[in-house]
Amino acid sequence: MAYLHFIVDYGVIGLLLILSVVSLAIGIERFLYYKKVNLRDFKDKKELEIDLTRNLYLIATIASNAPYIGLLGTVLGIMLTFYSIGQEGLVESKKIMVGLALALKATAIGLLVAIPSSAIYNFLLRKAREKITFWEIENGREGI
Repeated sequence: MAYLHFIVDYGVIGLLLILSVVSLAIGIERFLYYKKVNLRDFKDKKELEIDLTRNLYLIATIASNAPYIGLLGTVLGIMLTFYSIGQEGLVESKKIMVGLALALKATAIGLLVAIPSSAIYNFLLRKAREKITFWEIENGREGI
């Protein structure tokens, strides 16, 4: 039974940590790209939009799903805690509280991944829209 707790804890938390690294890496890559992009290289507004928003959907997906992944870890942790209680019979409240508190850490980590990912996504989307607006100003039109 202890191995199931290990799998739930480190599987869910490990997945969330991987997602946070992916979100941060894409965010840094996009930010650096926005700093060096040359708007004159684009003849078409749609081509510019596609280029500027590349991979932003991944950050948005991580931001919206990380809390659910954390919640899944919490539910599984609570289920395992209740299963252990059922197997052992009467258990002291200290063991129950420790098991429940440890289960809740998955939700907390899910939120710690989602909140910065959401902020990164919104920041990058704003920067992309600014670049598109500057392109429109330079080209004196709404695009082709």
